[in-house]
Amino acid sequence: MLFKSFSAAVFGIDAYLVEVEVDITAGNANFMTVGLPDAAVRESRERIKSAIKNCGLEFPFQNITVNLAPADVKKEGSGFDLAIALGILGTTGILLKSDLRPFLFLGELSLDGGLRPIKGALSIAGMARQKGIRRMVVPADNAREAAVVEELEVYGLRSLPEVLDLINETREFKPAKVSAAEMLAQASQYSVDFSDVKGQLHAKRAIEVATAGGHNILMIGPPGAGKTMLAKRIPTILPPLTFEEAIQTTKVHSVAGVLEPGLGLVGTRPFRAPHHTISDAGLIGGGVVPRPGEVSLAHNGLLFLDELPEFQRNVLEVLRQPLEDGMVTIARASMSLTFPARFMLAAAMNPCPCGFFNDPSRECTCTPPLIQRYVSKISGPLLDRIDIHIDMPAVKYRELRQDSGGQSSEEIRARVVEARQRQLSRYRGEKIYSNAQMSPRQIAKYCSISPDCERLLENAMTRLGLSARAHDRILKVARTIADLEGTESISTDHISEAIQYRSLDRTYWT
Repeated sequence: MLFKSFSAAVFGIDAYLVEVEVDITAGNANFMTVGLPDAAVRESRERIKSAIKNCGLEFPFQNITVNLAPADVKKEGSGFDLAIALGILGTTGILLKSDLRPFLFLGELSLDGGLRPIKGALSIAGMARQKGIRRMVVPADNAREAAVVEELEVYGLRSLPEVLDLINETREFKPAKVSAAEMLAQASQYSVDFSDVKGQLHAKRAIEVATAGGHNILMIGPPGAGKTMLAKRIPTILPPLTFEEAIQTTKVHSVAGVLEPGLGLVGTRPFRAPHHTISDAGLIGGGVVPRPGEVSLAHNGLLFLDELPEFQRNVLEVLRQPLEDGMVTIARASMSLTFPARFMLAAAMNPCPCGFFNDPSRECTCTPPLIQRYVSKISGPLLDRIDIHIDMPAVKYRELRQDSGGQSSEEIRARVVEARQRQLSRYRGEKIYSNAQMSPRQIAKYCSISPDCERLLENAMTRLGLSARAHDRILKVARTIADLEGTESISTDHISEAIQYRSLDRTYWT
């Protein structure tokens, strides 16, 4: 006897429909799964057999063949358990319905028949709506996530018997209902604030400029200067996530399996801070079936690289493409996947291996060649993509004992949002959304400067030893500073401040 049910799987961050066909024939008790299943899918037969028995139901000891269509796409994960179990039970007559096409079933079965959460529920729910499927059964922990998609009845159930009651209509279940706007508002709460940071006014100003223009930033200072503390608070002054950005971010986190159970939407800007021992596949993404890496998990948020020179050279070099394109393409012999990776980069480093070069209170023990080798670990092409470099001296005792750290994140964010709105208006139709993304042609168009600014910039290039690549970066940052002040013209004050944010282009370590 043949019975069909429907499930789904994810490919990258998108989903595709899987038709589960179960055929039972007389003979020895063999259980075979075909359709390119991976090890987790093949092992499902043992989970399904125990779950059905432990729910007090009869498991048919006959030849069972399960086909997962389309058969030419590799299936992975344990989310097919529920659909396969229902196909087996459908052949035995336990289900009162012979047509399950209105339903999509997802869930991993535990040995006692419970339903465990799966990855990618939001992506699958979006695909189900596009395919015209209007009812979806998921584990209870995935219900809020899937229910974000409108025009879809999502039933979050906890066990196989509950699913049988739903299909046979022996119990009444209400679909999960969520308000996406309320969920986003509840989730968009940060536990840290810029007012927590004492001192470092220059660094705070530089970070405000960086977030206002979407510029990448590098902080240079001794241990304990507050570089990590400041980086953790950068997401709190970035513009709030829009609903579309929250959906994109949640999809990536759900597919990667890092979404918190019961959380429907990611409401805050992601903050990812991988350790410097991370591999290039961990940072960019990879695997036999590619998974999102840290740059994709930081999509619409912040990627923070602490101790930047300690990262392996090849790991830092693979950052260049996502910083430029806002996406990562991972190619394998059998497939090619693209993950979103539009993020702001914040990095931190010591000025030398011991960390105390130019520190007035501690002596540096590093030799000039050792310092030069340390700094040269960061390549020129990567520095080309970092617009702002700032020096952060150690915080003085008097500043540490202040009652307040200054302005709150909410106050700074208000100015950042206003500056971003000016940029969105200016670049309408240009396919960019911030000053950091300007091309040389757009710099010439939108960053025209007066003769006084020309002389100031020329003197800086000559006397301070600024590199040629610093020229465009200075103009981009000056444009952002002008946007923060609400002016269209770039003044000498804006150019002067932008020049201060190019530490690594000066003869800093001589």
